[in-house]
Amino acid sequence: MTYSPRSFKALSFHDARAAFLDGRDTPRAYLERCLETIAARDSVVQAWVVRNEEGARAAADAATERYRRGQTLSPLDGMPIGIKDLFETRDMPTQMGSPLYAGNHPKRDSALVQALRQSGAIVLGKLVTTELGMSTAGPTTNPFDPKRTPGGSSSGTGAAIGARMVPAAIGSHAWGSGLRPASFCANYTLKPTFGAINRGERQGSSLSHISVHAGSLEDMWRVAIEIANRAGGDAGYPGLYGPVEPPATVRPSRLILMQTAGWSDVDAATHAALDGLLEQLRGQGVKIVDRTDDPLIEAFENAVVDSSFIVRDLLSYESRMAWENLYAQNPDKLSPSLIGRLEVGRQLTPRDYRNVLAQRDNARRLHAALAPLADAIVTLSSVGPAPLMGTTGGSDGKITHTTGDPVFNAPSSILGAPAISIPLMGVGGMPVGLQLMGQPHADARLAGIARWMGENLVPVEVEG
Repeated sequence: MTYSPRSFKALSFHDARAAFLDGRDTPRAYLERCLETIAARDSVVQAWVVRNEEGARAAADAATERYRRGQTLSPLDGMPIGIKDLFETRDMPTQMGSPLYAGNHPKRDSALVQALRQSGAIVLGKLVTTELGMSTAGPTTNPFDPKRTPGGSSSGTGAAIGARMVPAAIGSHAWGSGLRPASFCANYTLKPTFGAINRGERQGSSLSHISVHAGSLEDMWRVAIEIANRAGGDAGYPGLYGPVEPPATVRPSRLILMQTAGWSDVDAATHAALDGLLEQLRGQGVKIVDRTDDPLIEAFENAVVDSSFIVRDLLSYESRMAWENLYAQNPDKLSPSLIGRLEVGRQLTPRDYRNVLAQRDNARRLHAALAPLADAIVTLSSVGPAPLMGTTGGSDGKITHTTGDPVFNAPSSILGAPAISIPLMGVGGMPVGLQLMGQPHADARLAGIARWMGENLVPVEVEG
């Protein structure tokens, strides 16, 4: 199906609740419509690893009864939701996209899954991830063109939203794993401030974030804040700040255009689409500044130009001991790309790691210095539309990226800064997201700016 950002309507949940409350509709009927869409589309999209449909129906019936009694648990009560298959679920296996974890079933819920269940959300199933959340692709296809990638590593997460299978889903993000699938699959997505949403058992990385994907900004925010208000943030972090209701619109007065190392790789059509949105912003009185306008912005751009290499080294060093165990167990069940990452980690010394941390700290310091200059940073969520399956853009030696180049996603990863992808562009009949990035812990304000943009900008379509 050809994508148009002006006509495509993603599935949402927040606007269905009024009918639940007055008895015109029920969570069980809403779930059944989701299951019908999955049955019709997942043989091609292949977003799901496993589903617990019996358990989901029982949970939907319980939610239906709560609505009948007027005793709902939260604004998420009755919402079907998918979970990336990196996070543990007590009623389904957690296989992490790797044959080494085939049949792995710890029979416990990750912190975020516990919080979702407590809120009344219906945990429908597990969504495809790339191998261990890294770069080797799973079977999922793009919901708008099965010849193209949905992005990674949150492949199934992004595709399930784009295919209108569920209104919200959980992914994760370390390099580009949340924002890029969002861009390719027309999701609203929040990659929050680092540590703002409890990662449960997956707290071994100084880069990994939870990403919340949805068909609407309202559902995106409600899922994020309901999890955070129940499970908190990571250990030692204050969690996600903000209201229970989606933040009010915030009209920005000044935005910084971040170009990154990927600027020259953006195709002409995607540049034209972004220019169309920037012109609309200028027409509404928003000043757009870039690296040519202020030496602080230039210094910041120079500090983040190597973000992808910083991410590569941090991930490889911090994960190498876990990967060594897997390699010792069965090296034939690890992809060449993951072995390439392991080899990078083996070569890095503690001194090298400290130097990379110093680079990251410098980038964070320069990002903080931009706070008085603008309300937020604006850029692309990806180099362009989703590439064809197997395309190796952004690959680095033995580390092969076949789910799209993460170059526009790495800066927010190393900064630990909140970022939101907004589906406001169509290029050649495929989605491309607009990315907003804010200062740490300004997630709610950033969501307010994203909401203003969604309500005041006309989506741009450009032929590819």
